[in-house]
Amino acid sequence: MNEKTINAQVRRPVNTRVLTGTAMLSAVAFILMYLEFPIPIMPSFIKLDFSDLPALIGAFAYGPIAGVLIELIKNLLHMFVSQSGAVGELSNFMLGALFVLPAGIIYSLKKNKKSAVLGAITGALVSALASIPSNYFIVYPVYTAFMPMDAIIGMYQAIRPSTDNLLEALVVFNAPFTFFKELISVVVTVLIYKPLSSILKGN
Repeated sequence: MNEKTINAQVRRPVNTRVLTGTAMLSAVAFILMYLEFPIPIMPSFIKLDFSDLPALIGAFAYGPIAGVLIELIKNLLHMFVSQSGAVGELSNFMLGALFVLPAGIIYSLKKNKKSAVLGAITGALVSALASIPSNYFIVYPVYTAFMPMDAIIGMYQAIRPSTDNLLEALVVFNAPFTFFKELISVVVTVLIYKPLSSILKGN
């Protein structure tokens, strides 16, 4: 048995484990997309869910690309049951990928708790900032086919009467909401990742 064959046999279980773990975390993320609920400080059409949590765990356990794949798979699955015309899924994928990709990259450089927290918070900030242009140029223009812009702005004004345009609404409401949402995933991941990592990695 030559060295090439031995190396292939060593890598095969690892690759299988990564694929299986990625698929499992994608399924969990897809299920978590259904466990959403509104919060009083946001318009009723914006809901909180924790479907980015499995993707962040996957980015730490298997690398940043795995985290992005989990975001992609959960949204591809959700497209079959969604009524958003795939626009909601596109936005969810973009913001989720921009959350887990920096987190996974920073953590891969130095795998400790400090690096994990720094990476995840960086990813949350990147995602929050990206939510402004993605919503302004992609999501909300499409949603105006279902709801007039005046009605959308009116839902923000019901919470903060001084809000008078979409960009202001996105800066004041959506960006902080996205950052808060991702921070919840950061906190939960920090609490549960260590015991989960040995299972996900097969140690």
